[in-house]
Amino acid sequence: MAVALVGIGILAVVAIFVTPIVSDAEPGLWLYLLAMLAPVGFLLAIVFALWSGRRAR
Repeated sequence: MAVALVGIGILAVVAIFVTPIVSDAEPGLWLYLLAMLAPVGFLLAIVFALWSGRRAR
């Protein structure tokens, strides 16, 4: 799940930079909202890694 969120966020960031090059239009608000999924997914991955890690004895 976290990997998917990071992937979608990174694809949105790439689309934000490619959109003005390909067309004269500015990127839509939905692309900026999707780009915010990258840090959310990254934080979710860190939390999951810490939560599922081994405990000290």
